[in-house]
Amino acid sequence: MKKIISLLTFMLLIGTVLAGCSGDDSASGDGGSDDKLVLKLGHIQSENDLWHDGALKFKEEVEKLSDGSIEVEIHPNSTLGGDRDMAEGMQIGTVDFALIAGVLGNFEKSIQLLELPYLFNSQEEYDKVVHGEVGQEIADKVLDASDIRILNWWDRGPRHVTSNKPINSLEDIQGLKIRLPEIKAMEVTWSEMGAAPTTMAWNEVYTGLEQNVIEAQENPIPFIYGGRIHEVQDYLALTAHKYEYVTLAMSDMTWSKLNDEQKEIIQKAADTATEYENGLVAEQTDEILEKMKSEGLQVTEPDTTEFAEAARKAHKDFAETVDIDLYNKIIQELE
Repeated sequence: MKKIISLLTFMLLIGTVLAGCSGDDSASGDGGSDDKLVLKLGHIQSENDLWHDGALKFKEEVEKLSDGSIEVEIHPNSTLGGDRDMAEGMQIGTVDFALIAGVLGNFEKSIQLLELPYLFNSQEEYDKVVHGEVGQEIADKVLDASDIRILNWWDRGPRHVTSNKPINSLEDIQGLKIRLPEIKAMEVTWSEMGAAPTTMAWNEVYTGLEQNVIEAQENPIPFIYGGRIHEVQDYLALTAHKYEYVTLAMSDMTWSKLNDEQKEIIQKAADTATEYENGLVAEQTDEILEKMKSEGLQVTEPDTTEFAEAARKAHKDFAETVDIDLYNKIIQELE
């Protein structure tokens, strides 16, 4: 009888433990009504950048639409790591959201086509492609290849070059030690234009310019200001060589744990934050440029025709290594 009682007590104890464990999966949305789901969003920029403003808007919308049952923690300044770190974090579910761009080309080559300088002549051409059938095709390919879900595309404005000397022509960039992100499409194109590209992590750029390890860098105007690049560079050339995006991306592992209502909240908040951030870029880019000029930045406006002609010599050969069919589809969209 003692043995029977001991066995029954042991079975009751095991059952209690298992029951407790089965109700602890709040990430799936199946927990009690008082459970709060906390999700992390990382980016590499400072709190002064428009990315951070957009991230705060996303947080606000998620928490409002979920009545506080979902909380978004914002981690700026590469505190969750660089772009590659955050991308890999999303793959294993340790990072829930990130603002990332070119690094996705390491997982799915087709997105690298968007990184080709002078692929687009205007913001309108860029919008037509990215927010259309081609953009959705690329997002689907990225998801299949990496388990990273592109919720939407955020505008960053065109990329321009800052440097230690004025740039007025293609001749002025011959041999120029220009920092680029680690994106092959940009490296081969800038090499074709005659520059000497150097890849470098963003958090090393300010010091690299200050110490003359590099002579120039290129980025959208709000990003230049957010990174305080105008403190260590005297000149800005309005080259508009690439119309720029950053994705609001999400771990598909996290997405798969959400219920349908939570997924709808996340996507709706992402779309609202996208409209908000894109509006900020359109409204504030000129204001930010004027502010940097007032602080001493000198601006040149080179004729970019020769820049574009040189850059496009590299396009087709690069596209052959990535996805020539998709490249041709983009060109057809632009005709």
